Amino acid sequence: MHSMSRRKVAIITGGNSGIGYALAERLLADHDNIRLCLACRSRERAEKAAAKLQKLSADAEISIVILDTSNVQSVYSAARDIEQRYDHIDWLYLNAGMLKVKGVDWSNFWEGLFSKRVLFMFTTGEGLLIQEDGVTDDGLQKVFQTNVFGHYVLIKELEAKLGNMSGNGEAVSQLIWTSSSASLEYNFDIEDFQHKKGKDPYSSSKYATDVLSVGLNNRMNKQNVYSHVMCPGLVMSNLTYEILPQWFWVLVLPFLWLMRLCVPTMTNSASNGSEALVWLSHQDPSQLDPQSKFQSSVTACGKPYVETTKMNIDHNKVETLMQKLDSLDADLRKKYKNA
Repeated sequence: MHSMSRRKVAIITGGNSGIGYALAERLLADHDNIRLCLACRSRERAEKAAAKLQKLSADAEISIVILDTSNVQSVYSAARDIEQRYDHIDWLYLNAGMLKVKGVDWSNFWEGLFSKRVLFMFTTGEGLLIQEDGVTDDGLQKVFQTNVFGHYVLIKELEAKLGNMSGNGEAVSQLIWTSSSASLEYNFDIEDFQHKKGKDPYSSSKYATDVLSVGLNNRMNKQNVYSHVMCPGLVMSNLTYEILPQWFWVLVLPFLWLMRLCVPTMTNSASNGSEALVWLSHQDPSQLDPQSKFQSSVTACGKPYVETTKMNIDHNKVETLMQKLDSLDADLRKKYKNA
């Protein structure tokens, strides 16, 4: 699938912590002589992560790019840096994300805890969290821009380095999105795709990435660029601990371990959560169904594996969302690039 003489290149947005960092560790272990780029907001945290990773693999080339997906000019700048460093990108992991929570809907929590909804509530967070959103300097909803649009702009900016666009007819690139079990169609409204009016911007943004991934395949497969989405399951990460106090997770952790007996998506660790991300790096993406979602899962004994589920994405939604994102992209390019 790839030229043997060329070193593989992986870009990971949000690669300095959580699932992104666990992915970086595992890619180093799985792929010899890899060139790894951590695309992160904080230089300090990225440098600490890169130093730890370098100790794991002396021959790996690990670099840092400063990228804030909630700021389109940061995306432009990061893309220029990446273009200068690499001739080609094998894996572009679109992993950075945000979920801002101002509290827990305790009445829903206690009601759900003793109902048939308990598994659904814990695996998706549905009805459990009171979320916050904001508006970015670019005038877009912050969760939408961070999780969806910033990554879309990054892909467009890096097109020349993806697939056979770089002039190498055999080159293949994978776009791999970190989606979520909270990606629920009824939280997404194509007429309010930024989720200005709703109460669950995170779920809406993750469903939008699922829709967008299908659209990117429609547009880019002929150029040997393939897009897929994965779900890490419920992972105890920095993001999780920021949602609820640590004492809460200590309290419910035994319950979560018990749930693993019947809910394989209770992956718990970032390493287990990254299973599908790593698995995808070993696949021929041209042979994978673009409407599939790849789920990191664990057996009752804790052994990680990958499950495949079929997404039922409406073709009309795909086309409409792509058009809306292209229109936003054109407006911001006109504002910043032609200023």
